[in-house]
Amino acid sequence: MSLCLAAGAITASLAIQAFTLAWAHSIEKIRWEEDWRVEENQLHLVEARIKGTGAGMEPPPDAVLRDGAWHYRPEVAALPVLTLAHSPYTAGYEFCTNGACIPLVDFLPGIAETATIMITGCRSGNGSDP
Repeated sequence: MSLCLAAGAITASLAIQAFTLAWAHSIEKIRWEEDWRVEENQLHLVEARIKGTGAGMEPPPDAVLRDGAWHYRPEVAALPVLTLAHSPYTAGYEFCTNGACIPLVDFLPGIAETATIMITGCRSGNGSDP
């Protein structure tokens, strides 16, 4: 299974089945992480972590504080596409696999200063069809 990224005409595919998406809250500057799994061209949110609380960041009642972060399992249906905003006004997203994180935009060289990033499971076997 592959993961496809697109921002306008700029696309990329990654031969992975699981990843973590991380970012800092735009106001509180607190790290937020979500673990995703790609199955049958759908994105499944497996677990989320918040390394603090603040404006709009309250963990759900079943969250467990472990290793400095609130861990919980969101009740979210599988998504055909995950849409993210890329902007110079907020910190960018990080894409993490195998314990290493890099800026998500590094996979999309030439992305516009303000853009919409779409993440999907690739539909074709070669990973070229987001």
